[in-house]
Amino acid sequence: MTTAVNPWLALPDGPPSAARTRRLRAAHERLVTASALPADDAVRPVVRDSWRRSLGSGVDPDGGLPPVELLDAELRAYRAAHPLAPVLPVIRRLLVQDAEADRMIVAVSDAAGRMLWVEGDRGLRARAGAMNFVEGARWSEEVAGTNAPGTALAVDAAVQIYGSEHFRRSVQPWSCSAAPVHDPVTGALLGAIDVTGGDHVASPHVLTLVRATVAAVESELRWLHRERLAAGPAAAGPAPAEARLEVLGRERARLTLPGGPLELSVRHSELLFLLAEAAAAGQGRDAAQLAAEVHAGAAATVTVRAELSRLRRLVGGDLLESRPYRLVGRVRTDAEQVRRLVARGELAAALEHYAGPVLPGSQAPGVRQARDRLLGLVRRAVLAARRPDLLLRLAQLPELREDAGVWQALCEVLPAGSPRRAAVTAHLHRLRLAGPVR
Repeated sequence: MTTAVNPWLALPDGPPSAARTRRLRAAHERLVTASALPADDAVRPVVRDSWRRSLGSGVDPDGGLPPVELLDAELRAYRAAHPLAPVLPVIRRLLVQDAEADRMIVAVSDAAGRMLWVEGDRGLRARAGAMNFVEGARWSEEVAGTNAPGTALAVDAAVQIYGSEHFRRSVQPWSCSAAPVHDPVTGALLGAIDVTGGDHVASPHVLTLVRATVAAVESELRWLHRERLAAGPAAAGPAPAEARLEVLGRERARLTLPGGPLELSVRHSELLFLLAEAAAAGQGRDAAQLAAEVHAGAAATVTVRAELSRLRRLVGGDLLESRPYRLVGRVRTDAEQVRRLVARGELAAALEHYAGPVLPGSQAPGVRQARDRLLGLVRRAVLAARRPDLLLRLAQLPELREDAGVWQALCEVLPAGSPRRAAVTAHLHRLRLAGPVR
């Protein structure tokens, strides 16, 4: 009887051979130079899927450092309030205590992939700092590419990433093992625990150790919340409001609450969408931040506070809180749905749900940035897929009708006998005459 190999393990048979490493590096080179996803067994399926998501998110394999989003007092305050703060002693006892002797770094992130605590071997931490593997930096897949904590959060499973399996070249000297942590009461994703170091960190027993630590942490959380668990679901209070916000191709957003739909004003559409985008990253916004994201000119903080007060009365205090302004209930946006479909590689579904630009009439700086990011994400993913059917649908989007890069890619992949080829070639010729290919 053959025992199935755990697909989440990077090195189930011991240290990698030189031949395997060469195949992996060659597959990565083909990916970053020709956007060609590997079809052979040189790359594990979990890594291949992560590479596809990284490519679709526009991560540059040779690009800049992951962003540091939390600093100093803001970081300290956020960590102190985080649900994993009370169980940090458990993590330190089981992992950090021996990390220096074992040549490892231990990192704890939140659900958005931001590093909250990075401890362990001091020499390794100094080296890791050169690639911004530091407290406050965001290492989610969409900004840092394939890496164990980011991928563990993306797939909600314990996973290892070895060396050249990382999407970004600067991270390839490292290996890592990580596992997600969940709230014992609600089941919500709280963050991830990661161990980073050399090749030995990608061995099976390290992933077992990380998973055992997560089990101990979740057990401690159950003990800390034992009264809520014993009292049942009612002890946790009323369930957060569930809402859907539609912004794609709409001048004014439509918010659907349990009580029915609401057509929002233009300003409320912008504010609620920006708060939903912040909530998706596990963040809130103060009035000054929202004013800067909404007003192209002077940041009218007082005006924004007044609008937010009216918005809160409209949607209810169980959905929107202040100090900072943040969404308490779950607000799902159609823009987020498209991003998730792209991340899973479901590009046909993503194009089907992409009903148009985000709030196309809005000139709010934050909305314009989100609009450009989403269109760019869809565009890059479809161009990387090189599928004629998807490229045909992409080229028909009104905002890309004059995008010569899209039409050129379509011309390259259409079969010579395609009845559409003549029209595509003629359109591309007209675009080339009008200006350089994007």
